[in-house]
Amino acid sequence: MKGIPNMGQLMKQAQQFQAKMAKMQEELGDKTVEASAGGGMVTVTANGRQELVSVRIDREVVDPDDIEMLQDLVLAAVNDALTQAKNMVNEEMGKLTKGLNMPGLPGLF
Repeated sequence: MKGIPNMGQLMKQAQQFQAKMAKMQEELGDKTVEASAGGGMVTVTANGRQELVSVRIDREVVDPDDIEMLQDLVLAAVNDALTQAKNMVNEEMGKLTKGLNMPGLPGLF
């Protein structure tokens, strides 16, 4: 079994990583990002689980004769919030895996 890393050590590192990952996911659920469109007329908040938490629409942007504009603003704000949430998760994941030393598994993270 020459060249195979110590399996006990690998298992220990994997368990530690799994515990850190679970903690990170829990913490990310409490973190939020906010995005807006139309100069703040539509504001969307998303959490680290990439779920929408709130949508705020200013009364002034609600025009029954121009629903398409409101739809576009909501879509833009939602997409921006979800992108920001995804970037937040990726940044936190990068911090978690930065010092990860998994011998025998190069390029895994």
